Amino acid sequence: MKSAPWSSSSWRTKPVAQMPDYADSAGLEAVEAQLAGFPPLVFAGEARKLKRALAKVAAGQAFLLQGGDCAESFAEHSADNIRDFFRVFLQMSVVLTFAAALPVVKVGRIAGQFAKPRSSDHETLDGVTLPAYRGDIVNDIAFTSEGRQPDPRRQIDAYRQSAATLNLLRAFATGGYANLENAHRWMLGFVKDSPQSGRYQEVADRITETLGFMRAIGLDPETHQEMRGTDFYTSHEALLLGFEQAMTRTDSTSGDP
Repeated sequence: MKSAPWSSSSWRTKPVAQMPDYADSAGLEAVEAQLAGFPPLVFAGEARKLKRALAKVAAGQAFLLQGGDCAESFAEHSADNIRDFFRVFLQMSVVLTFAAALPVVKVGRIAGQFAKPRSSDHETLDGVTLPAYRGDIVNDIAFTSEGRQPDPRRQIDAYRQSAATLNLLRAFATGGYANLENAHRWMLGFVKDSPQSGRYQEVADRITETLGFMRAIGLDPETHQEMRGTDFYTSHEALLLGFEQAMTRTDSTSGDP
């Protein structure tokens, strides 16, 4: 039997789990229409580049490093937190790359990881039953009747926070912060006090020595972009499918998803 053609809205004809029950359906439709007019958060070219990188991972020619929070928080959104998140990836990937002599594909659960899966639609506390907290993109963690009602307007806040996060991550990845000469600066405070601190310092020292040799023969980060920047991708669980549909619509220039 021939399967029906796929589209970004195909999920609407199928049973779905982990979707909130919005009381304000008109408000939800208005938010989805507004999101559909916003610039895309991720572009088709970035997705194609990641697919090629993952193909190398599948072929054993690269490592995949993926990680991040279970769910992002509106309240904890800050430049410092995003920077430290990125530093963890830089530190881990440089150790993997140096030890295995293979590239590392870095994928962070960030810039959209606002929804949380739940085993039950409701939560009971001290005899009071309210809708379960499904992440800041849906409702509030505070156990109040008003806060726990799914609010579609939170998707607008999630979009804006995701856009700001992606802008900063792209700046860190391509603006010089990921320069291998900064390997010593990527050390986080809690790592400095751990038994692994010395081992990381050894790796960083060896990288510094290698860069010194490369510079001596005419190779330096200022003229070789691959040494002063990196590719960094983002991912999340896509639990709120209406939001995902608006954010991953067809690229208007290439026709690719």
